[in-house]
Amino acid sequence: MKKQKKVLVIDIGGTHVKLMISRREKRKFDSGMRLSPRQLVAQIRKLSTGWSYDAVSIGFPAPVQNGRIMKNPKHLAKGWVGFDFGKALGKPTRVMNDAAMQALGSYRGGRMLFLGLGTGLGSALVWQKNVLPLELGDLPYEGGIIEDVLGKPGLALLGKKVWEREVHFCIEQLKLSFIADYVMLGGGNSKNLAKLPAGSELGHNRNAYLGGVRMWETDPRTKRPKWSVI
Repeated sequence: MKKQKKVLVIDIGGTHVKLMISRREKRKFDSGMRLSPRQLVAQIRKLSTGWSYDAVSIGFPAPVQNGRIMKNPKHLAKGWVGFDFGKALGKPTRVMNDAAMQALGSYRGGRMLFLGLGTGLGSALVWQKNVLPLELGDLPYEGGIIEDVLGKPGLALLGKKVWEREVHFCIEQLKLSFIADYVMLGGGNSKNLAKLPAGSELGHNRNAYLGGVRMWETDPRTKRPKWSVI
């Protein structure tokens, strides 16, 4: 029987970086505008002491294509584009957009739109064995961009009641636009919703761990990755 690969999952957010070796075993440290790739690697090495793992999955808050970071994130320091995490960590490493990784872990069938209400707005579409990372946060909205309304700045500026009304309106419109069977909500601010929008469900941040594990799953027949990241 083939031994199951033990995966260290790293979820990088604008406020915290979480390290997970299982759904329940988690360690974290502060993120923010001063966090550089080398600082990240140093913290990972420090906090993962005592954990044994074969591979690393990283969820990153910016566009990722073919496992490579394409753009520096808005909420971290610069220097991420082209950074070789596998070489720096000394383990086989795969990188995916953070919202896409959590969406992958939250998926339970059908056509699912994932929206992460956090520092900004994470987004991804999942169906069958396909994962499509999205950048909906940059959509023009109310004279700015939509993540400034649905994200952390919008909640602080508008207040909970108005913010929740905006969230309901936008989620219902996005569900229609993407012909989604359901919308899975993630991110820390999703817990501030007194009532969930129609056709939506509340996910859990721990699903990022399952998404990181699924990144390494292979089809037993073809030996190729089970999930296609478009």
